[in-house]
Amino acid sequence: MPSDPVASKHPEQALDPEASLVIVLDPEGRILLMNEACQALTGRDLAEVRGRAIWDCLVPPEEAQAMEHGIAALLRNQAGGARDCHLIHRSGDRRWVSWSHDLLRDAAGDPQLVICTGVDMSLESNARAAAEEGQARLRAILESAVDAIITINDEGVIESLNPATERLFGYSAAEMIGQNISLLMPESHRGAHDGYLRRYLSTGKRRMIGIGRELPARRKDGSTFPASLSVSEVVFDGQRLFTGIIHDNSARRAAEEQLHHAQKMEAVGQLTGGIAHDFNNLLTVVIGNLEMLETRVTDDKSRSLVRQAEEAAELGAELIDRLMTFARRRSLEPQSLDLNELILGLGDILRRALGEAIDLSIVLSPGLWQVRSDWVQLENALLNLCLNARDALPEGGRVTIETENAEVDGEAMPGDPDVRPGSYARLSVSDSGPGMPPEVQARAFEPFFTTKEPGVGTGLGLSMVYGFARQSGGFARIVSEPGRGTTVSLFLPRWEGALTQAEPEGGGTEDMKGRGETILVVEDDARVRQVTAQRLRSLGYRVREAGSGQAALDALEAHDGIALLFTDIIMPGGMTGRDLAAAVREKHPEVKVLYTSGYAAQRGIAGPGEALLPKPYRTSELAMQLRRILEAD
Repeated sequence: MPSDPVASKHPEQALDPEASLVIVLDPEGRILLMNEACQALTGRDLAEVRGRAIWDCLVPPEEAQAMEHGIAALLRNQAGGARDCHLIHRSGDRRWVSWSHDLLRDAAGDPQLVICTGVDMSLESNARAAAEEGQARLRAILESAVDAIITINDEGVIESLNPATERLFGYSAAEMIGQNISLLMPESHRGAHDGYLRRYLSTGKRRMIGIGRELPARRKDGSTFPASLSVSEVVFDGQRLFTGIIHDNSARRAAEEQLHHAQKMEAVGQLTGGIAHDFNNLLTVVIGNLEMLETRVTDDKSRSLVRQAEEAAELGAELIDRLMTFARRRSLEPQSLDLNELILGLGDILRRALGEAIDLSIVLSPGLWQVRSDWVQLENALLNLCLNARDALPEGGRVTIETENAEVDGEAMPGDPDVRPGSYARLSVSDSGPGMPPEVQARAFEPFFTTKEPGVGTGLGLSMVYGFARQSGGFARIVSEPGRGTTVSLFLPRWEGALTQAEPEGGGTEDMKGRGETILVVEDDARVRQVTAQRLRSLGYRVREAGSGQAALDALEAHDGIALLFTDIIMPGGMTGRDLAAAVREKHPEVKVLYTSGYAAQRGIAGPGEALLPKPYRTSELAMQLRRILEAD
């Protein structure tokens, strides 16, 4: 190497404080100078190492000989020079350094200085390790992602994908990579996607890229599912790539549909309850007048006509009662009971109802949890389910009644706010019939919806079951597939109290006539109030009438000796029957109360000295309730 007189006289000028690493050695390998970066890297001051051979103080022992031989070779003008090596920090840490060496000679050509310029390769190694760690982390994220992530080129060809893509679409990676992305689309969307891509590449007009949209996707087995697609664009090494993230919306769509169905059923229930209230008022008037008319006609033909009208009115009342059950406004009489015992008790009746062409199988779970429900309504619900199963088997088949315990967690019924997680006893009725298509299954619980011939059934059987289950604190579910039969299940909450039996009906007194007591009738519907007053007078009571709560209070102040308040529960004017009864009890605690309502009211509305008589009612039922209350202690 040519000599550098300047460097020979002033070796410190060869040091650049900003350079990576610089060490100046004499021909014996002893340290003369080193820059601040090298001092920082080794943790040693220049004064500490000056005059010492570099391989004795800065290089690991196992690398010292190689360093010494390298310097000697450099001095002899041999190729290779000093090797790269580690430098040792005072703490013992090692850093890998890549060296380049320059030899400075004096005017005579003799070696004078060795200038070693080094680069800390540990920084590069750390950067490489960090990059590899970042790539590994990215791979882990892609592999653990629940959504499909696909990269395509500007021709729509799949170049890479994550494992979730394989799980979602059912193809292996080898089956998808190299194929056009339209492989994962229904036939109707394939051409449109290629058109979107070409239009964007030629015009820049976006229909999907950077925007996102919802569209159907296609699995390997040909089934489709709703998916949301988000697409981003990136240019990498001069190549335009598009990355799509695909999320399966099936669960969300199902939850939305279930919530919509629950809201619709609730709205129908509220409407049904309101209509039922008005019909019950009308039927109260009709039945009351027919009963009074029957006592006045003398010829058999007229009496027969009146009785037919009464029977028709009672059938109407029964129809309204089913509507009230669906609307969850029917008054229930719950008791703790054993579902297995109830089913066994109905076994013979159910077999006769199903007929000889139906094979009835009963599978009861031992240790079934008790429930608290209305025994009579539960029997009606089971009978309705069995009759529906029978109607699905016109040529005969099998009906199975089954019970089991069921735990329902918070994710079992998404989108249905009325379903509470917890423990339930499940009562299921299954048939081996043709099953229901999805559009029928979605409407099966709606009132008046039926697939039967006109005039066959009312379409209220399943809706009554649905409403009864909800009013009992449970829920009902249908599982059906075309060709695989149908299963309708009632889920009733577990009851951990004592097992009880229903209280027997009281026989009442033999003479149900009044004793001349005065009854205050409070009813806002003038027709119902008029027929009620006539019925009471025919039973031997004196009657006062009021059309509102305030009018009733005024009547109580104006007339002494009122023994009983007979009041509707729901009335206009801001004062309900319950409010009126509370006000009456404050001033006249001796007055007893009989409620009535077209809604059948809520359970637990009647307190001591009170009772509830749902509309419409027979005169005999009214008479019995009055005597029970008036004669009770």
